[in-house]
Amino acid sequence: MAGGALPRVTRHRRLWRGLWPGRNPLRRTCDRVEAAFAAGLLATFLIAAPLLALFAGQWAYGTSVRAQRAAIAARHLVPATVLAGAPAQTIYCCTKVRARWTAPDGTRRAGWVRAPASAWAGRTVRVWVDRSGRLTDPPLTTSQVTNRTILAAVAAPTAAAIALLGAGVLARWVLDRRRLAAWDAEWRVTGPRWTSPR
Repeated sequence: MAGGALPRVTRHRRLWRGLWPGRNPLRRTCDRVEAAFAAGLLATFLIAAPLLALFAGQWAYGTSVRAQRAAIAARHLVPATVLAGAPAQTIYCCTKVRARWTAPDGTRRAGWVRAPASAWAGRTVRVWVDRSGRLTDPPLTTSQVTNRTILAAVAAPTAAAIALLGAGVLARWVLDRRRLAAWDAEWRVTGPRWTSPR
């Protein structure tokens, strides 16, 4: 090294030294514990995150598909006749109109159903009903099942990251308190030597 120049310390190397104490004699046991704990948290996340994403995605997919199949088995799409057209001043693409329909058991029913804003009296719209003919939500679509699966696969590792980050912050707080207590104890021993008259 020409001219006794010191090696250039990059930002990444400084960060690594801060996270992993190495053999620095000024480092205390709690510094090494903190570094080991941080490394353990990082390793835990790197191992657990893909597994959590996989399991959460599979669970959400299985649950959503079962709900979809149960809804398709228990609900029926029936024609409903619009009794009165949508109000002329409607500015939305869909609105609620009065309609009547026949339930799967033959019972005639009437109620408010969603229909296009251009629906007129006498027009037929299709509505989802249960076995007794009461209006119900439609079954989950394939895209909704996919969205739930993706959401679960993203949310599980994110929740794990937040939990591990919280554990790291808590550990650092505990270790900082220990460090401050140790420094205070050492200063009570060393301080009088520095401040006493010679």
